This record gives sequence, C-alpha cells and structure tokens, in this order.
Amino acid sequence: MASRRRGFGRVRRLPSGRYQAGYLGPDLALHNALDTFHTREDAEAWLSRERELTHSDAWRPVNVRAELARRQPVTLESFAEAWLGSRTLKPRTEALYRSLLDRFILPGLGEMPLKDLSPAIVRAWHATVTPHRPTQRAHAYSLLRAICSTAVMDEVIQANPCRVAGAGSARRARRIVPPTLPEVEILVRSMPEPYQLLVLLAAWCGLRLGELIELRRKDVDCDALVLHVTRAATRLSGGVVIGLPKSDAGVRSVHIPPHLEPVLLAHLQQHVGLGKESLLFPSVNDPTTTLHHQTLYKQWGHARLAAGRPDLRIHDLRHGAAVMAARSGATLAELMQRLGHSTSRAAMRYQHAAQGRDAEIAVALSRMAMGSQPPRGGWPSPSEQVRT
Repeated sequence: MASRRRGFGRVRRLPSGRYQAGYLGPDLALHNALDTFHTREDAEAWLSRERELTHSDAWRPVNVRAELARRQPVTLESFAEAWLGSRTLKPRTEALYRSLLDRFILPGLGEMPLKDLSPAIVRAWHATVTPHRPTQRAHAYSLLRAICSTAVMDEVIQANPCRVAGAGSARRARRIVPPTLPEVEILVRSMPEPYQLLVLLAAWCGLRLGELIELRRKDVDCDALVLHVTRAATRLSGGVVIGLPKSDAGVRSVHIPPHLEPVLLAHLQQHVGLGKESLLFPSVNDPTTTLHHQTLYKQWGHARLAAGRPDLRIHDLRHGAAVMAARSGATLAELMQRLGHSTSRAAMRYQHAAQGRDAEIAVALSRMAMGSQPPRGGWPSPSEQVRT
C-alpha cells in the first residue's frame, strides 16, 4: 500500500488499485472520505475541497455531513432528474420530456421538496401553464403526474398531489378534415414526381411520415404488394435518428391497394437505387441520406394550395387512410394492425368517423332481403336512404 506525504491530508493506494484519502480535521481526529477514488487526482481534488472547508464555519465531520445530506428533503428537480435518467426512452420522447421539464415544470416547482407539493400548489401551477396550448399543457401535467406516481411507489411521498380532473387530456385544437379522393388526386399531381408515391402511400396505407421516409427497397414485397414497416426516422435538433416506429405495434406489414401497383413499380424503377438498402424517398442531394422534412413541406405547401386545402397537413393523409379503411369494413383490431396502434383508443376515432356507412349498410341489407333484385325505380343512393 503506497502512501505519499503532502502538506494537507494523505492519499494512499489500496491493494484494489483504488485510492483512499483522509486528513486530520480541526477536531484533531482523522477523517477519511466515505468512498475510495478511481484515480489519485480525484482523491487530491477531494482533499482540496475539504481543506477549504476546514477554514470556514461550514466544516463538519464527513460522516455528519453525509447524514445531514441524507436527511435533506428530496426536491422535485432531483427526483425528476433521477426519474428521467432511469428510463429507456425513444429519442423523441426523451427530448419531449426534457423540454417539458425545463420549460414548464422545473422553473416553478423544481426547488420545492416533494413532500410539500400539495394538490393546491399543483392546481395553481397548472393554471399558469400555456393555457393557449392545451395539448402542451396536458403533456406537462401528465409528465408531472407520472413522476409523482413513481415517488409514491418509492415511498418518497404518501399520495400523488396531481388531482386536477381532466388535466391530462386535451381536446384537439383543430378539427381534422381528411382529404377527399378528388383532392388526393390533385395533391399527387401537384407534387414533384419523386414524391407522388409518398403521398399515395400516406393516403391509402396510413403510414406515418417518419415511417415513409425510412422505407427502403428491401421493405417492399412487389409480388405480395406488402410494405414491411420496421423502422422510422425521427428528426431532432442533433440530426436524424433512425429507430423503431412510434410503438411496438408500429412494426407491421401493410398491404398496398392493388390500384397503386403501377405507380409503385414505376417509382422503384425510376427513383430508387438497385441496392436493397436504397431509400424509396431519399434526400435531393444525396441518395443515401434521409429526405429532410423541410424539403417535403415546401413542396407540400404548393400542393395543398392547388387542392384548395391550405389547412391540410401531411399527417392528415394518415387520418384519411384510416377512415377509408374503416369505411371498407375493417374491424377495430384490423385498423389497429394496419395503422400500427398499440391501443384501441385512436382506432376507435376512425371507426366513429366512418359511421356514415350506416346508410350504405342499410341499402346492402335491402339487397340481401330482396335477393339482390332492385326495386322498381332502382336502388336508392345512400344520401337518399338517409333522407328517407
């Protein structure tokens, strides 16, 4: 065990290879660090800090300070940081949580001991969080509630102070009106040729944008007309991150409507490299790089104006695909599989949106009852059926 004498304290190397540091305190007793150090420099840095403390009124024996620190109340900030660091999250989710903490939760509540966080304090905080952005507000509240739920399980606090009724959900700020089929045709014609298939796959297969721009030649089964969705591209401030789709259910195989086959084959021949890793929709400047969202959005802006739909987002094409699938008779489970939903809640929205099929179903029932023979004057249209 090697030891080196120094002006203040001592550092010695243990048989384990780690270093122990200690010094003679103002009380003339030996005080060793509570832990050993990986390097001699770390041990000496600890001694330097301790030497400064011995010249001030803040000095206490090492073990006393450790006990006082242990008894210090856990603040929301310290617990939230540990909570976030202990979770395995997708990059986009982690970035969202980090942003919500830094912008909305920690500035007002971070220094507060968790045990002092009461329902009244949470309610007052919630009232000040971006009232003009209900979705963002709901996300911030849900994150705080999740952190406090873990604190309850860890017995840091006895009860969750987040009790604002309905605060974890928000009504959609805008009503989504999916495009009609004629509008989809105009959108496709108005997009540059390399992106026309992207619009069609979004409108008919319901893929998310991140899933579309990560599609490669190997993901397309031209014989079975199937897309194998196994990855998604997420653009963060640091660049593009390629990972799994939004949820585990996002890994799926989606059948392509047969009427898209000619467009698909032409696109593969004219705009996609021959290698199995070739992107279906690559960057303009580099065929090996993921298409940048802004490049697509610029072209999309022109196309939606041409279709008379300045309100339409690319993601709204996915909604349209979901409603059409529901109108075709897809069950809830089939919708969930096709869209890559892990819960039924979102898929239920599309089934509700397709309830206008009831008139068509009524006409079909009449056809069954009358042996498929049209009545005098012909079958009524669905709109006429509704009026009657």
